[in-house]
Amino acid sequence: MNDISNEQYMRNEKEMEEIFFDLPVALKNSVEIAKRCNVKITFCKYFLPKFHTGKINVKDYLILKAKKGLKKRFKKLFLDKKISKNVIPKKYKIRLINELEVINKMGFPGYFLIVMEFIQWAKKNGIPVGPGRGSGAGSLVAYALNITEIDPLQFNLLFERFLNLERISMPDFDIDFCMYKRDKVIEHVSEKYGKEAVSQIITFGTMTARAVIRDVGRVLGYPYGFINAISKLVPLDPGITLNIALSKKTELSDLYNHKKDVKTLIDMAKKLEGVIRNVGKHAGGVVIAPTKITDFSPLCRDLNSRNLLTQFDKNDIEEIGLVKFDFLGLKTLTTINLAVEMINFCRFKKNKKKFEISSIEIHDKKVFDVLQKAETTAIFQLESPGMKDLIKRMRPDSFEDLIALVALFRPGPLQSGMVDNFINRKHGREVIAYPDVKWQHKLLKPVLKSTYGIILYQEQVIKIAQVFAGYTLSKADILRRAMAKKNPIEMNQQRSLFQKGAKKKFINSKLSMKIFDLVEKFSGYGFNKSHSVAYALVSYQTLWLKTHYPAQFMASAMTVDMDNTEKIVILYYECLNMKLVVNKPNINKSKYNFYVNSQNGIEYGLGAIKGIGKSSITEIINERKKNGIFLSLLNICIRVSLSKLSRRIIEKLIMSGSFDCFKKNRCELINSVSNTIKSAKQYLINKIVLQENMFGSLLTELENIRKPSSHFQNNFSEMTKLNLEKEVLGFYLTGHPINQYKKELNFYVKNGMKIFEGKSFIKEKKEILVGIVISIKILFSKNKKRFASLLIDNNFSRLEVILFEEILNSSENLFKKNEILIIEGKYKYNYFNKEKVLIAHFLSNMNFFRKKYVSKLIFKFSKNKSNKSSLNSLKKIFKNCSNGTVPVYMLYTNKEFKRGTYFDVKYFVSISENLINELKNILGEKKILLFLESKFETTIINY
Repeated sequence: MNDISNEQYMRNEKEMEEIFFDLPVALKNSVEIAKRCNVKITFCKYFLPKFHTGKINVKDYLILKAKKGLKKRFKKLFLDKKISKNVIPKKYKIRLINELEVINKMGFPGYFLIVMEFIQWAKKNGIPVGPGRGSGAGSLVAYALNITEIDPLQFNLLFERFLNLERISMPDFDIDFCMYKRDKVIEHVSEKYGKEAVSQIITFGTMTARAVIRDVGRVLGYPYGFINAISKLVPLDPGITLNIALSKKTELSDLYNHKKDVKTLIDMAKKLEGVIRNVGKHAGGVVIAPTKITDFSPLCRDLNSRNLLTQFDKNDIEEIGLVKFDFLGLKTLTTINLAVEMINFCRFKKNKKKFEISSIEIHDKKVFDVLQKAETTAIFQLESPGMKDLIKRMRPDSFEDLIALVALFRPGPLQSGMVDNFINRKHGREVIAYPDVKWQHKLLKPVLKSTYGIILYQEQVIKIAQVFAGYTLSKADILRRAMAKKNPIEMNQQRSLFQKGAKKKFINSKLSMKIFDLVEKFSGYGFNKSHSVAYALVSYQTLWLKTHYPAQFMASAMTVDMDNTEKIVILYYECLNMKLVVNKPNINKSKYNFYVNSQNGIEYGLGAIKGIGKSSITEIINERKKNGIFLSLLNICIRVSLSKLSRRIIEKLIMSGSFDCFKKNRCELINSVSNTIKSAKQYLINKIVLQENMFGSLLTELENIRKPSSHFQNNFSEMTKLNLEKEVLGFYLTGHPINQYKKELNFYVKNGMKIFEGKSFIKEKKEILVGIVISIKILFSKNKKRFASLLIDNNFSRLEVILFEEILNSSENLFKKNEILIIEGKYKYNYFNKEKVLIAHFLSNMNFFRKKYVSKLIFKFSKNKSNKSSLNSLKKIFKNCSNGTVPVYMLYTNKEFKRGTYFDVKYFVSISENLINELKNILGEKKILLFLESKFETTIINY
């Protein structure tokens, strides 16, 4: 400290003494606080939590548990043999000893034991655990301790990819748990190691290029439209910054250089870019410290869950030497668990042995037959359109192919062309070539045989360095990391080492460098095989369940995604494709979840109905279990607390079809809701005071009360009923609007679409899509041209339809929700947006075709005195739409005439949906005939 600062310090001290002359304790306390703020942080040292092993040393305890565990693994494989030391193959024993030696030398036995303990606890308590993921699946010790479910030697996985003495780093097991029960495992860990020693980890959200423009603009008071326009000019490239965006000659840089407001906004934003904006909670990271967490890290409280969080993020936590354990929630495990529970419930009833998913064979031909057809909706990692396309091209027929499939479906391999090479080699369209004929069988073939000579996995990079250049596996992993980082200095060193090592194996320099260049090229695309095997196993398990227990699997998949209406729609249509019956909700049969009934049909879960809370559904189901099925709407209103069963909830249940079991139409039920609730309340009041209605049973009288509400008709049209159903379920379950028009639509598609031939279409194959509009979005392209995105439902699937500006401008009047459209265009697919879309060249609604092909309308009418008012109503309808060209005929019958008689033509109308619905309301169903005529055929449609 210099003299000036010393003088200033002394002056400040004197001033403080004068200010607090009457409170000297304040000065003393400030010194004590300053002392406590002196924190020393230790780096490059690990602080592992203690795992209590009693009197035995932790290293010896790990060895003991690992050896016992491996013996148990082999006991399951050889059930008919008495276990002896000679049963375990020698290569397993050597691998186990080597791994244990490395783990103990690196000081991580406690880490393995801690992970072992909470995984075994989870399994004992019925919490599904994943088979492992990441490089940890390459550890035989982890397999022996039941941390993973993958035998690393069976799949040529390397422990050195996980841990090695040449690369000192913390082991990191990413553990997947059932999505719903993950928190129970975290609670168990907190109780075992002390709540003060366990904490979740904070995350920091920073101001990114786009977000900082929006935040700064809002504070400076700029209009929203202006801020929005400027922020959208920043490219969506990963890692983009404002300086990088401005360095490109784009509209953003042009505005920045010429508009003062834009320059002011962006200059301020650049100062704040990268600053922490908000905090969150790490998805699965949990810290376990050897003592109190506060001995190592400051804490804060998560406002949403009230859990404690470290104020250091995951990187800083690792820097200060604390261990992060990943407790990840994977919904696929929940799906598998629910399916297995349903299977075992059925097996229990039949006195069959309990089924375990871990017992299935991984070479089931039926499973691979399903896979080759790409019937992989709801299958883990395999359900995207891009993946389905790859499956159809690749046609995997073994578990090794499935492992490769998971590794190949990534941007790098897809763009590099290696996917096409892999497929062509697999199917014999390309020779399986290795870098040099002389060495292919001796060195490279054993390493690359499973991938047809292509370097696909990181483990293959490591193995090639070992067999070709004499690297140890540990040093080979260092080479792999160097290749991934592409550091020029380090790469030159590794190139020299590789060349020298190859020379010792009598391989000439030219060939060794050729191999090195090849490995370097593909190392950037290399995938961790340990991770791929683990995920392939989960994919296979879900595919096995779908193949052998389709109803149970689909019911569990729908249960897991019941909060996601879009996913439920996809799964429902998949059920239809699989010929599975999905029953509508039933208040007397349905549970909260989807489940499989005794006829192997899927009962719809009440929890999937929009807008009804779990507590309400639980109340209904508990009452049903306790006192039997519900007999009527009034019966359920009396038996279930109206605090849990509001008018809104009742209406949603009616709209969903849950009350169809009461044999009343939905319109009648909705009309009676208000009066039924009033009657239920009156009945309960009278029951309390023991009153009896003087005209008989009060309950019987209340059942007969029906005063329709004014806002509904006496009966819904089919379209209204289905639209209300879709409102609460997200899709049409008991029917589909296009079903009633199938015959008419088929006529138009066969005959009508021919009129568009010869127009300026792209030469590729045209496709025709008929469906109903679910949603409409009007968007703008980068060059500010309008285009539309329509979501179309055709009773088999849902598909996005894109209309560019020309088609959009000529067809915009047709864009209405629930409108049935006939669309012609061509399909387009992009691997990375994961969706197939139809680019529309023409579209129209049914009225367009009706004008062209409907030749006459005939309605059936029973002539009697009571129908005079109906006839007058019909005349009014025809007069109101008498501006058309379709003649109207009346076919009437009465008791005197045995056959129908046609009236002369009096009206000419335009056929529309409104006209048909109005006629149906008066005449009823199947009373309206439309005659469709073309050059090729004549068809009569009966509505």
